[in-house]
Amino acid sequence: MSWYRRSKLGFNTISRYFTSKFTVIKPPIRNPPSTFTYASNNPIRVPKISPFSPSIINNKTSNIQSIGNSYRNYYVDSRQVRHFKPRGFKRWIDNPRNVLIVVLVGSGVGVTMYFGNVETVPYTKRRHLVLLSRNVEKMIGESQFENMKAGFKGKILPAMHPESVRVRMISKDIIEALQRGLKKETVWMDLSYGAESDPTGGATERRGKEAVMAMTEETGGGDKWMGKDEVLNDVWVDESRKKGKGKDKAVKSATTHLEGLKWEVLVVNDRVVNAFCLPGGKIVVFTGLLEHFRTDEEIATIIGHEVAHAVARHAAEQITKNLWFTIGQLILYQFVMPDLVNTMSNLLLKLPFSRRMEIEADYIGLLLMASAGYDPRVAPKVFEKLGQVSGDSALRDYLSTHPSGKRRSKLLSEASVMQEAISIYREAIAGREVDGFFL
Repeated sequence: MSWYRRSKLGFNTISRYFTSKFTVIKPPIRNPPSTFTYASNNPIRVPKISPFSPSIINNKTSNIQSIGNSYRNYYVDSRQVRHFKPRGFKRWIDNPRNVLIVVLVGSGVGVTMYFGNVETVPYTKRRHLVLLSRNVEKMIGESQFENMKAGFKGKILPAMHPESVRVRMISKDIIEALQRGLKKETVWMDLSYGAESDPTGGATERRGKEAVMAMTEETGGGDKWMGKDEVLNDVWVDESRKKGKGKDKAVKSATTHLEGLKWEVLVVNDRVVNAFCLPGGKIVVFTGLLEHFRTDEEIATIIGHEVAHAVARHAAEQITKNLWFTIGQLILYQFVMPDLVNTMSNLLLKLPFSRRMEIEADYIGLLLMASAGYDPRVAPKVFEKLGQVSGDSALRDYLSTHPSGKRRSKLLSEASVMQEAISIYREAIAGREVDGFFL
């Protein structure tokens, strides 16, 4: 029996030797491939498994499967489930940390841009955001002025033409009045302006009647400036002025953009009823406007209004607002029809802002012409006549960039600014110039 045991032991030894040489031990699979879940935390480089290539996995030493140079990231959770990283580019928004960083940085940049570029409009004390620098605004105005001179070549009246001389002299008076209005940091305020604090609204009615009485007393006329068919007021101007001239705030108006301007006047022989003032002090008047408005007071009203746009930096403000409107529209395009977004943004945002700037320019221009020695009581009639020439309609107060002539006339005649303008005008014709009435 001993020889049998020795023979069996030798046979088993030889069998185990050859089996270890030719047999591949397959590791156990903990989860089938169909149950793999995906995640993106703590990736480890491992190769992809190909059904056509042999592979060996040693669970005790590594989680790496080597098949050529093809690798894929994954990690093993506490339940020994392998989570593979999805292929392709990973979006930054998928990481909450990146989203938080973007929100914080964007908020900081937005706050810095706002408080670094917000300005106060002279007289009205309205605060507005202007992202366009003064130099860029000036360059844009000068470039447009040169392009306009090239476009109207042959239609520009010579400097010695009577109409050119007349417009240039009126403009000179307006610009000199502007310099006086910005000379010192004081706010011109008539004593009757203190009635603005009446919470019942009676102050608006009283100051309108007082303005009408002053106009009637000076002119001897009986024009009915009060109208009941429209609800008109200048409350937003009154409130912004009260905030701007408060003792604790002492808001300083932005006037540095008016320093060192090279003012130029251009009269174009064209039947267009229009006039404008480009940034940088470039005034353009068309002869079509001069055909309808012949007196110096009427022309001074128009030029004062256009110069007021440059004083309030309305062109730069409009560019800034259009930038925000465009960003908002691009966001809404993802949820609402583009045509609906464009229509609603025009009706509810762009057009109301434009009409508000026109009213603001009317107020500032009224003070300019009064300081220049031109009767401000003519201004309401000028804007009413301008509305008739351009074709006023009931929808213009809602569908146009400019308010109707009737509305502008009512606002100017009833506003407290008319009382201030009349007081400044009386001082001007008496030879006592009023400084600092804008600030």
